[in-house]
Amino acid sequence: MAKTMQPQELIDSAVVDPTGNKLGKVGNVYLADATRQPEWITVKTGLFGTKESFVPLSGAHADQDGVHVRVDKDAVSDAPRIEADGHLSMEESAQLYKHYGLPMPRTSPDGRMDDRTQGRGDAGRGKAGMDPGKRADSGRKDRDTEPTMTRSEERLNVGTEQVETGHVRLRKYVVTEEQQVTVPVSHEEVRIEREPITKPGGERAEIAEDEQEVVLHAEKPVVDKETVAVERARLKTETVTEDQTISGKVRKEQFEVVDDEGKHRKS
Repeated sequence: MAKTMQPQELIDSAVVDPTGNKLGKVGNVYLADATRQPEWITVKTGLFGTKESFVPLSGAHADQDGVHVRVDKDAVSDAPRIEADGHLSMEESAQLYKHYGLPMPRTSPDGRMDDRTQGRGDAGRGKAGMDPGKRADSGRKDRDTEPTMTRSEERLNVGTEQVETGHVRLRKYVVTEEQQVTVPVSHEEVRIEREPITKPGGERAEIAEDEQEVVLHAEKPVVDKETVAVERARLKTETVTEDQTISGKVRKEQFEVVDDEGKHRKS
């Protein structure tokens, strides 16, 4: 481990796997015979924490939130079921080493595992500094063995998300309308201007027919059309905030105590 801890400090600590899953709490600590350092721990699992699974401390480290081990939750769940009775036999130790994929330490001539091989001692000979046949005492009351149950409930997490609600298009179309415009026009008319001759004899007079032609002019309205830009339009969006009330059903668990007579008491 990252730092040496007393077995009593490990007892009841939370055990966390590499992905952050909490496996349970430390029930007991097993020491290596040669080094007397913590080598295995048992983790209390199950609904009431009545089951204990062996977990190796190789490569583990302790933090404020508990003991971080290098094996995952599934490996611990599938570990061989061995009674945490204060002593691990050679066969039980071999089963655990094989399950977790750990190299099996060499054994010394007297049958004990040699601590010098892999830097480990016997993974299950002693527990919490006591004789191999005895269990360690955490120095606490037996509250760890009391059955516990966790109550859970659902909660609504409310937020917002942007969704598409529709499309708006800006279009233009052509309409025809009647317009009347008054235009002043002029035309030429003929009128006779008479001028008296005061001195007769100055011009030769002759009785005969005669005519003169005068061209008359007149204006007429002329209509021409041209296209001009008169207005510009664009589409813009604006955000309007309003309050909406949402509701949802959530489930929660309740505790209930039932005695032998079938009476129910809620808590």
